[in-house]
Amino acid sequence: MGICYIEYGSTIDERPRCDHNQGMLIQPRPQDSKTAAHERVYRALRTQIMHGEIPPGEALTLRGIGKSHDVSMTPAREAVRRLVAEGALFLSSSGRVSTPALSDDRIEELATLRALLEPELASRALPRAHFALIDRLDVINQGVSQAITHHDATAYIRLNLEFHRTLYLRAQAPAMLAMAETVWLQLGPTMRALYGRLNRTEPPYHHKLILAALKAGDEPGLRLAVRADATQGLRLLKG
Repeated sequence: MGICYIEYGSTIDERPRCDHNQGMLIQPRPQDSKTAAHERVYRALRTQIMHGEIPPGEALTLRGIGKSHDVSMTPAREAVRRLVAEGALFLSSSGRVSTPALSDDRIEELATLRALLEPELASRALPRAHFALIDRLDVINQGVSQAITHHDATAYIRLNLEFHRTLYLRAQAPAMLAMAETVWLQLGPTMRALYGRLNRTEPPYHHKLILAALKAGDEPGLRLAVRADATQGLRLLKG
C-alpha cells in the first residue's frame, strides 16, 4: 500500500502523497516564487511599520519597495495591497501610498480598542501566568531599559510589544490577539512619534505594576495596569 495524503476539510497534509493506481510518490507543489516574494515583502514591511521604523505620513513607492527588497513591482504591489487592507498603509484617491498620519479621533478610537482588548487578554492569561512566564517578562522589560539607555526607539517599540504579546499568548485567544496586533500595526508609526514625545528615561511604570499583579494573582490590578499602559501614552498625542 502506498503513502497517501489525508484531507481534513480545507487542510491538506503536506507530506509526500501517492496515486494508488500508480504507486508513485507525488511531492507537494513548491510555493510559487512570486507568492514567496510577495509574502517576504509583506512580512518585512509589516514588521517595519509595526515597530515604528517608518514615520507617520511617509510616502512609499512600489519602485522603492521593490528596490529595497530586491523584487519586481508585482510582489511589491500585492504586499502594499494587503497592508492597505489592514490599515497599516493609506492609499489616497490619487494613488499615493503612505504610512497613516492619525487624527486625534483615530488615535482615540485605537486607544479605546486597546483598552477593551488588552485587559481581557491579560485577564485570560492570568491563570496560566506561571513563574517562568513572569521571569521571561522581566527579562524583556530589562531589554526595554537597555533600549531606552541607547535611545533606540525601534528596539523600544519592538520589545514593548514583545512584552505584551508574550503575556497575551498565554490567554489562548488567537482571534482576540490577532485583533490586538492589527491595532498595533495601525499604531506603529504613531508609536514612534509617541516615543519622541515621552522622552523616556526608564521602563514604562505600568510594566512594573503588571508584573506585580501577575505575581500576586491580582486580576483587577492587572486589568487596570494593562489598560493604563495601553492608553495613557497614546492620549498624550491628542491635540
